[in-house]
Amino acid sequence: MKSTQAKKTMPAPSRSALLATLQARFEQHPHRHAGLTWAAVQKRLDAAPAKLAVLERMEATGGEPDVIGRDAKTGEFLVVDCAPQSPAGRQSLCYDRAALDGRKKFPPQGCVTELAESLGVELLDEEQYFALQKLGEFDTKTSSWLKTPPDIRALGGAIYGDRRYNRVFIGHNGADSYYSGRGFRGLLRL
Repeated sequence: MKSTQAKKTMPAPSRSALLATLQARFEQHPHRHAGLTWAAVQKRLDAAPAKLAVLERMEATGGEPDVIGRDAKTGEFLVVDCAPQSPAGRQSLCYDRAALDGRKKFPPQGCVTELAESLGVELLDEEQYFALQKLGEFDTKTSSWLKTPPDIRALGGAIYGDRRYNRVFIGHNGADSYYSGRGFRGLLRL
């Protein structure tokens, strides 16, 4: 899905509709990207049709992607799923393939790391998740799997984030666990 679909050009009506949705969201939430303009974002999108295809997949799975800033080192725009709750089309998944293969009883339909890769996005890490939470209140009823440090994953665990009681928490579970209210948020560098 990743390499074949990413190279295809979106049909003009779909492209126009997606760009209109992204622009409207960008303009509705200026606090997420102070100092950045839609014209600059669209210029990058025009030059990278494969990135637009990734945004289409993020949108289709309920992510509501929006620009949340720029990478200070590379200058890339950072686009993250900004849906109020963890994207509905990406929930009920365990963390990775090893966890999925190890779960013999009631296995979920898939895993977060493989779905993120097929979408063409990175998982948010703890620092990125905290930065996102400074821009709004996310995951007040859900939670989102986060990129788990190797030492935690080596011990069988994985981490997630959520917001409860006006505070952001990082928690942990076995990597093979899955919940109807836990998905993941992706990051696209543009």
